[in-house]
Amino acid sequence: MTPTAAQSATRKTRKDFQRLAELRAKEATALARSHNQQGAYYLAGFAVECALKACIAKKTRRHDFPADAKHAGRVYSHDLTELLKLADLADQLDKDIRTNRQLAANWGVIKAWRIDCRYETSGLNGTDMVGSLNSPDGVLEWIKLHW
Repeated sequence: MTPTAAQSATRKTRKDFQRLAELRAKEATALARSHNQQGAYYLAGFAVECALKACIAKKTRRHDFPADAKHAGRVYSHDLTELLKLADLADQLDKDIRTNRQLAANWGVIKAWRIDCRYETSGLNGTDMVGSLNSPDGVLEWIKLHW
């Protein structure tokens, strides 16, 4: 089936998701430095979502992310644990966190993220989230090994 012009214009590729992940990580860092905890928390989680979607896109034809949400609804999820499974990285993460306590701690922070945190006005620790994202044993650095 040939994609429509609208689908082609909005189709995201692996490279698009990689760029988005890195951009959102930088934005999250800037917000954490400016003490905007809610914004930093949301964008750090969104960076992980985009990074995992880059891993999923790597497995598809020409590294495109599936454009048809009706047929590929699961990959349009915002659930990081589900995206980790769809990227075929759950077993690798389980193996790696057994030998890397800091990665385990970082994943513990990151996996609590939910898309609806964007509606929260307090109670989110963006500084911890950004640290878990960007540290040398951070979740984004680990995902980059696989994207």
